[in-house]
Amino acid sequence: MSEVVASEIWRELKRFVNTVDRAEAAETVVQILMDNDSEVEDIRDAFKGDADIKRALTVYLDNDKDYVDEDDVEEDEDFDDFNDENWEE
Repeated sequence: MSEVVASEIWRELKRFVNTVDRAEAAETVVQILMDNDSEVEDIRDAFKGDADIKRALTVYLDNDKDYVDEDDVEEDEDFDDFNDENWEE
């Protein structure tokens, strides 16, 4: 399912979800999208402005130990030294 279609469905149906249940419903939407190989940026673009999905995506990413945001990756200057055969000297 494309993120855009999911976004349209979510916008139409979320008003029928009780306010107290929206966080869990949004987490389910995010989980389904991620399970179907949606990219984080595609979800952000499709659902921009939706606070429930934004929070759910944040929760998902906080719980996903394998996800690495490219903006958070820092180059380790000492990494090249680690691969050097004489790095312990």
